[in-house]
Amino acid sequence: MDKCNGCSCWPLSKRASKPVSTLIILGSGGHTAEMLNLLAVLRKDRFNPRFYIAAATDNMSLEKAQLLENSLATENATSVTHSAQFMKIYRSREVGQSYITSIWTTLIAMVHALWLMIKIRPEVILCNGPGTCIPICAIAFIFKVVGIKWSSIFYVESIARVRRLSLSGLLLYKFRMADQLFVQWPQLQRQYPRATYVGRLM
Repeated sequence: MDKCNGCSCWPLSKRASKPVSTLIILGSGGHTAEMLNLLAVLRKDRFNPRFYIAAATDNMSLEKAQLLENSLATENATSVTHSAQFMKIYRSREVGQSYITSIWTTLIAMVHALWLMIKIRPEVILCNGPGTCIPICAIAFIFKVVGIKWSSIFYVESIARVRRLSLSGLLLYKFRMADQLFVQWPQLQRQYPRATYVGRLM
């Protein structure tokens, strides 16, 4: 992320010099791969502690995040338990699930997201597209509306999205839930002018 100098340009808060608790939302497959690549350029001392969340049916993503944190702990001669925690959340909708039944599962996911947000109280929420992020971001946004400003939401759209935002990105953009929404293609920023173009991160 050459244009953002390792994400140091992100307006995290007035407490920019202090570590900020960070909630990292993982998706399956390419979403997780892109998020882990993004984490590689973050200053770990600023984004600390880190809370990783993945869908309840996604074991692979949390395993990859644990491998990353284990390697960081080995390098720094510290314990993973001091810097990272790993959690699961119910999915709003499984692949192939009908939209009617997804109404109920979405409500369950929202309640679970509410409990997680109250428990963690993250200062930063970092996500890049999986549907898992929507309940959490929605709860964080509702908190802001009622005056509880615990979290800033930073959304990084997938590099695969060249001309249109993903559904998750579009929801966060249209409802202005994200404090900043980053895109990796200039034509995407031209179509969605409130997004921030940061160049390709891969």
